[in-house]
Amino acid sequence: MLKVKLWGVRGSLPTPIEPEFLVDRFKKVLEEFTHSEHMGDKNIQKFLDSIPRYRLQGFGGHTSCVQVMTDKQQVIIDAGSGIRALGQQLLQGPCGLGKGEIHILFTHFHWDHIIGLPFFAPLFIPGNKIHVYAVQHDLEDAFRTVFRKPFFPVPYEQLGAEIIYHRIEPRKPQQLGDITYTAYQLDHPDPCWGFKIEHGKKTFSYCTDTEGTRVSRKEMGDDLPLYQNLDLLVFDAQYTVLELTEKINWGHSTAIIGLDLAMRESIKKVLFVHHDPAESDEKIAIAEKQAREYYNQVLEAAKETKTKINEVEWSFAHEGMIISI
Repeated sequence: MLKVKLWGVRGSLPTPIEPEFLVDRFKKVLEEFTHSEHMGDKNIQKFLDSIPRYRLQGFGGHTSCVQVMTDKQQVIIDAGSGIRALGQQLLQGPCGLGKGEIHILFTHFHWDHIIGLPFFAPLFIPGNKIHVYAVQHDLEDAFRTVFRKPFFPVPYEQLGAEIIYHRIEPRKPQQLGDITYTAYQLDHPDPCWGFKIEHGKKTFSYCTDTEGTRVSRKEMGDDLPLYQNLDLLVFDAQYTVLELTEKINWGHSTAIIGLDLAMRESIKKVLFVHHDPAESDEKIAIAEKQAREYYNQVLEAAKETKTKINEVEWSFAHEGMIISI
């Protein structure tokens, strides 16, 4: 079995919820409870179960970090702010004793994808081995920049763990334990690489920070396999369609592009990530609703014209999701 856990689903900048907003959210929920059918029997849990998840917990505020696991191997993709909590969890195993070995793949080095590195505790423990991988040649330079004043008080030379650098050859499958990973180029202003992860007959692709400007199979060319034969796709949907037209070449996409791609390539499940830090949970939910309306319209049109179409299970992702494929 292949498991994927999302430790961060925001884009560009960590987005904590403001205390005033939390108070307002709780107030609205309590007011709704007092007027609900569950007030009489005081069945709070049943009432909470009837409310959309985002209204209680939100989509999450940490930036990109994904953990991929099999029974024998695990790989981390990106080191956004979500990697801090993952590091704390890893300390409960061999990493806390200085006997751990960790593998981190990097899509690129924009701040939201490396901002969690200084707070990834296993890096500071002697005896740990941290393997880091990237297509880009300046991977070590990025690490040294993060652990340097004025950005961080602990210099690179004082990190306890051994850091081992690996250069990835694009579009060439690489083996890591019982996981095969392959890097393919995404549509982003700075070079950014998505990863296709394979384990047995299970496949997962991580495609954040892509605008999806190459749409057809011909345009995608050698990068088309990133989207083929997938059980799960994690795809960038930072903007609505209207926002995307105003932010051309910003390097981020919309759910509609991901849905069209998933239907064409028969992808089984899609999770949309890299939520805009400027958008509230309510606005993200509205964007999801708009995408749902589009998807349903496509299905209805296909039904009316008796056109065969591949249906997709999909949703906007929230922090902490665990998917088994």
